[in-house]
Amino acid sequence: MKRVTLLIALLAIGALSAAIAAIQAPGGQRGPQGPNVAQIEKVKDNLYMIAGGGGNTAAFITDRGVVVVDTKLAGWGQPILDKIKTVTDKPVITIINTHSHPDHVGSNEAFPANVEFIAQEITKSNMEKQDAFKGDKARYLPKKTFKDKMSVGSGKDQIDLFYFGRGHTGGDAWVVFTALRTMHAGDMFAGKNAPLIDVASGGSAVEYGKTLSKAYSAVKNIDTIITGHSTLMKPADLKEYADFNNDFIAWVESEMKAGKTVDQAAAEWKAPAKYPGYGPPPPLFGGIKGNIQTAYNELKK
Repeated sequence: MKRVTLLIALLAIGALSAAIAAIQAPGGQRGPQGPNVAQIEKVKDNLYMIAGGGGNTAAFITDRGVVVVDTKLAGWGQPILDKIKTVTDKPVITIINTHSHPDHVGSNEAFPANVEFIAQEITKSNMEKQDAFKGDKARYLPKKTFKDKMSVGSGKDQIDLFYFGRGHTGGDAWVVFTALRTMHAGDMFAGKNAPLIDVASGGSAVEYGKTLSKAYSAVKNIDTIITGHSTLMKPADLKEYADFNNDFIAWVESEMKAGKTVDQAAAEWKAPAKYPGYGPPPPLFGGIKGNIQTAYNELKK
């Protein structure tokens, strides 16, 4: 309960972005170069990644307008718009939120209310609990939701949205730019480290690796992945990340069977040699002990 209470408090003050940034592998973190300074990187024709200020934002230029995936922390809406203007004059018409954390939904309100907001149905429910979306600001909540799969647009502009199960939160969406063979993984794949798991929002340590494996197996026609907070990666990296998380749970189960306490298991844990560069989540969230405790709680049920 202490870990859940801490997580809720940190979400309320928008500290999650800094925590996630801390878990990225050396050289992998993308961050602002100054106050509210974003960077834009071309991923494919008509698809860009905008880093800084929270989670990586995707901007997809379609015939009708620009589709934005994730809006960073509060105060970063204008930097996003400024970077989009460097590559197109088309307006933003759709915003897709991969999940409910403030470093991915914090600047929804910076966009016109006539923009279409989309998210997985559990993410909408999580967002509705936040003060940032109460009262008049409820208009920046997703109006269109999906359970397992939904498509937006058609032809070269088609975007497929998937939900494969619990992990970072209970409602993490995977966004596939079909014709461009590119997927935005949100914070289900923030970077190559042990993940942050938001139990209060439905996240799961035990299901995390399984969900990653489902995504890897189900979405075949891609060659590029936009991560939540790190560099562009490949499907092979996603497979490795799924294996890392599944191996972690197998190790936790062995520790439980050996009668180890959470403290004993945490003292013994180290990233397997076959996953070079991987490390624990930040101490701010209980570090690897927090993930082990979450896994123990779930496995005992």
